[in-house]
Amino acid sequence: MHRHPGGGPWADSQYILQAEPGFVIDLHSHILPGVDDGAQTLEDAIAIGRMAEADGIGVMACTPHFMPGVYDNQSSDIRARVKHLNDIFEREGLQVALVVGADAHVRPDFVTCLKQGKILTLHDSRYVLVEPPHHVMPQRLGELMFSIVVSGYVPVLTHPERLKWIEQDYATVQKLAQSGVWMQITAGSLTGRFGRRPQYWAQRMLSEGLVSLLATDAHNTKSRPPLLAEARDLAVSRIGPAEAENLVSVRPAMILENRPPEEVPMMELRPAVARREPGFWQRLFGATTQ
Repeated sequence: MHRHPGGGPWADSQYILQAEPGFVIDLHSHILPGVDDGAQTLEDAIAIGRMAEADGIGVMACTPHFMPGVYDNQSSDIRARVKHLNDIFEREGLQVALVVGADAHVRPDFVTCLKQGKILTLHDSRYVLVEPPHHVMPQRLGELMFSIVVSGYVPVLTHPERLKWIEQDYATVQKLAQSGVWMQITAGSLTGRFGRRPQYWAQRMLSEGLVSLLATDAHNTKSRPPLLAEARDLAVSRIGPAEAENLVSVRPAMILENRPPEEVPMMELRPAVARREPGFWQRLFGATTQ
């Protein structure tokens, strides 16, 4: 694997990778130093990058928290930081390319901020990470997801398997998944790093065909490491090698290319999950698309 400037499938990125077999893409990480609860120093970021490279990760999306009043990150600043860290990785000989993104928390003006560029999408694509509150499902979560979709974006719900409210509102997660909301589970959940409860929900969602992406949500090299390979291998045993590769390589690459969701191969939903039906958004949220 080696870097080369320009061209290739991600021509808008300064750093491009040509992939060898086993190349994987991590679209959720907190590797940028000093901007949230992830890497705190440049040394931390380099250590995360080296661990990711050793695990076969060739591209990482830098997705710091965008959370008003807690992590008031600005898009222009994050872009500059990603470029700076990419330059450092290049000098260090690290074969990991970094692209922009945000772990954007639910907020009333979410769509407005998207349209104004105040919330970064993944590599400036139509795909955006959406992080809901951890302990209680927002009453208007469905309405928010609907508004994101009709505005031309694809919402990617981050780590639903780790949310405290998934037991009570799993049916909503299922319905969102079948209605155009992508689900991204954390690799550490699948491997048991977060305990038995998130592991159960991660495995169940995989088995039901609800999961679109697998990512590390890396914060450090110890408790929240940038490791994808083990989780991918576990996914193989549940959903087969082709779909496991879709989770970490095929779909992430198509996101970086900004391909429309209808062109992206998706896993067929299992019988336990109702198929997508016409008018679902209207019935669930009382909304119309007119």
